[in-house]
Amino acid sequence: MQKVRASRGAAVLVRASSGMAEVGRHVSFAGRVMLTLPTALVRYRRQVVKEVVDVGFGSNSLIAGGGTIGIVLAMSAVAAIMVGVETYRGLDLIGMTSLSGMLSAMANTRELAPVVASIALAAKVGTGFTARLGSMRISDEIDALDAMSVPTIPYLAGTRVIATMICIVPLYAVGLVATYIATRMVVVHVNGGSAGTYDYFFHITLGPEDVLYSLIKAVVFALVIVLVHCSYGYHATGGPEGVGRAAGRALRTSILLIGFIDIVLTFALWGLVPEVPALGIT
Repeated sequence: MQKVRASRGAAVLVRASSGMAEVGRHVSFAGRVMLTLPTALVRYRRQVVKEVVDVGFGSNSLIAGGGTIGIVLAMSAVAAIMVGVETYRGLDLIGMTSLSGMLSAMANTRELAPVVASIALAAKVGTGFTARLGSMRISDEIDALDAMSVPTIPYLAGTRVIATMICIVPLYAVGLVATYIATRMVVVHVNGGSAGTYDYFFHITLGPEDVLYSLIKAVVFALVIVLVHCSYGYHATGGPEGVGRAAGRALRTSILLIGFIDIVLTFALWGLVPEVPALGIT
């Protein structure tokens, strides 16, 4: 029994040490990428432009080809429709449907839009980055670039980080506007709510600082997603099967990090107690 317990304890320690080593590898990779961003921007501008086009529109048509704009637009609209449905139904139970505009402004701007856009980015763009870098790793293309003295981290990862930072602002703007329109359509046109009342509470609740904070969340999420997925792809091993495992692990990791960072940023930007100064709620 003692030998069994000792072997189990040793196995736990091995798994823990390997896990810590993997975390250190990814953190170190992220730090190296951030340090080489100026090099990527100066030396590989053409590659950055190529990645911007790929991130924003995909390789074929806008939606049929899997363009990120279409994915963000569709996911944001569908999620906002459900927010509108449940918001109106819940407030109708207590006779306060006039506050639908306020809840729409707060929920869509502070939580729904940045999280949905980030998940769409991770599923579409992030997994693509992992697959491409992973396939280059297992086919020795990255080693060949190293042999030709091409700095692979700024060329492969830095350019993708810059391209994503360029694309995230218009992509997120599309998703945010889609959430506003979808929720208003459900509340006003489907459920028959008052358009004037909805717009009044929506506009006095939504301030420019809310939109700015929401954009900050989306940018931070996008940065984390790209770094995680590029790291998993860059360090992929085990042939095509290993690339598939790396893509799955990267997606799980990025979604978990989005959830954790979302909580931290919400409390950091809006405080522990929500405030709506225009309504006297402070």
